[in-house]
Amino acid sequence: MFSIVFLLALLAFSVTGSPVEVPNSPITLPMTRKLAFSNVTELLRHDGARLAAFGEHSTHGRRDADTRPHPVVPLSPADFGNTFSGYTVKAAIGDPPVTYDLIVDSATAITWVGARTRYVGLGGVDTKDPVAVNYRYGSFEGTIWNDNMFLTEKLIIPGMDIGVASTWRDVVADGVLGIGPTSSGPRALTGRIIPTITDRLVLQGTIKQPVVSIFFQPITANQVKHGELTFGGTHPSMYENKIKYIDITSTPPSSHYWGIDQRISYGTMTILAHTAGILDCGTTFLYLASDAYERYKYYTGGTVNPANGLLQISPEQFGRLYNLDFHIGRSTFTLIPDAQIWPRSLNERIGGGADDIYLVVKALTTPTGAGLDFINGYVFFQRFYIVFDSGRQRVGFGRTIFTSVISNGIAEVYEARI
Repeated sequence: MFSIVFLLALLAFSVTGSPVEVPNSPITLPMTRKLAFSNVTELLRHDGARLAAFGEHSTHGRRDADTRPHPVVPLSPADFGNTFSGYTVKAAIGDPPVTYDLIVDSATAITWVGARTRYVGLGGVDTKDPVAVNYRYGSFEGTIWNDNMFLTEKLIIPGMDIGVASTWRDVVADGVLGIGPTSSGPRALTGRIIPTITDRLVLQGTIKQPVVSIFFQPITANQVKHGELTFGGTHPSMYENKIKYIDITSTPPSSHYWGIDQRISYGTMTILAHTAGILDCGTTFLYLASDAYERYKYYTGGTVNPANGLLQISPEQFGRLYNLDFHIGRSTFTLIPDAQIWPRSLNERIGGGADDIYLVVKALTTPTGAGLDFINGYVFFQRFYIVFDSGRQRVGFGRTIFTSVISNGIAEVYEARI
């Protein structure tokens, strides 16, 4: 039974959160864009630290399932824990409930709280199972608690397994809501498997399918930045036509995340052969194997800006920019020229001039063949509807009204040509 105070607080939470419920059981939550950086160097170091964590997978196993009996690896100042570019959702936990602002992370599967807002835990039960996660951009260690979790007024997860931080470092929200693959779900340091949010929603019959879908809206200077997170299916009004699916790759370490196989072409030129990589909404830029990056740099004519490390092109070069095509399964998903550039409304925040044009493609430290040869980061997510289906071990892609929109500040009509 829930206390009257708990239910009244949840009613207030539901009005504030403005959740959207869609037919056939899926439930959609609003996400808020959070930008916490003062220059692009911080963003790149954040991404670089995150990439290093992905790279450790091949040696140490799952990043969110670290069962080695040692504390979280200390982070250096270069990890820039106060740097963040991503989305958060709100969740109410406990009795009386406390509302937490949680980072949505597609590369981990555990949900935890207690970083900025303290976990009260009056109605919760401490399982005493220790847990620790090192994100490189931040970390926490603590224990698993069972407590009631509300994502909307109708979406309750009784006795949810939630990590509660006893110590944490460099996390710019109250915790993390992990939507990583169920197959690589988290474990306590004792080895016990911790059910994910999606697992619990399926087991209790709230949703029918272990599916999580993501919709992001591109950033512009004159719009509300928002996104949507849907559990149990898709939100059809957010995408056009049908979702196209592809199986998760079998190539490690990409296979341990939301990893797929794809080929990338720039115009008619293949710059990255068919290979494995991952989708990660917590990474800001689009990262390519070092050899593919060099091809992209050559064909676009971009030069590295020494002040911010991004490829810079002239207006004339932008006018000749080709589409960047992602060949995934039997479908092709395109980043138009406008989608390949940094939002000019944010140029000042990366030390650029108002009219400068920067590309959002960056290089991995390894060439093709490393098992993780690309990371389709936020700049990719904001142009497509992404579906993570852990039940069928596949990822889906849909085009949205923002796939081909001119949102980054260059509205002239252009024709790609070499």
